[in-house]
Amino acid sequence: QVFISVTSVLDMSVFKGQLVLEDLVEDIRKQSTDLSFGPLQSSGQIIVQGSFPAFQVLTDFLLQKAESLSEKDSTEESKSHQRLRRRRLQEHRSTTEPRNSVCDAHGEKQVVVLDTDIYQYMKHFLPHLFQGKDGVVISNVTDGDITTVCVGNAAGARAGLVSSVRKDLEDWSLKLHSILHKERISFKEHSRDEKHQYQQACESLKACYPQVLVMTYDTHIDVIGLSSDILKFSKEVSR
Repeated sequence: QVFISVTSVLDMSVFKGQLVLEDLVEDIRKQSTDLSFGPLQSSGQIIVQGSFPAFQVLTDFLLQKAESLSEKDSTEESKSHQRLRRRRLQEHRSTTEPRNSVCDAHGEKQVVVLDTDIYQYMKHFLPHLFQGKDGVVISNVTDGDITTVCVGNAAGARAGLVSSVRKDLEDWSLKLHSILHKERISFKEHSRDEKHQYQQACESLKACYPQVLVMTYDTHIDVIGLSSDILKFSKEVSR
């Protein structure tokens, strides 16, 4: 398993006055078994560690919790506070969202945060997921190891279509996260001729490994695919 783990500080203080924070933390521990949780601080903050897909599931759970609490409030003031809580909970989804992207257009919008390597693999082998259709427009911003994908309703897409596209992206991300591996071939100690030979070897092997993604950079080559394919591919490149 080569994809990195993410560590985040989760601010539970947004639920103060509505729920007992200790009980809520216990609920999310049971609901998010793939994540590791630190102790709940007096400030309401808690350190959480795990994979991108597991964080996505946790975020959806907390957003649903915030929405259900909002529906129970009867006064305009309390409803305003709940909308503020929902915006704060959504911050980690949209911190890399471009101001001029389709996400700022009028209409429904949803965001998916992906590991950049998984995004590149999906973009190459599953391009239909990002093409958009029937009024759905998809944009993305890559910031290092994280790629934020925005699914927006720019032309009156039918109800539920944006959510369906987002779910397809999440489902494929979860599936690929559990089966993909990456091997990096570094050029740090290789001459220019050796670097060229590695590049030629990778190019010549692409046809033999149609499910392997080869990404060439100035300093290294990244190879992403199933573990069995990556093992064989790497051995053949070395030869």
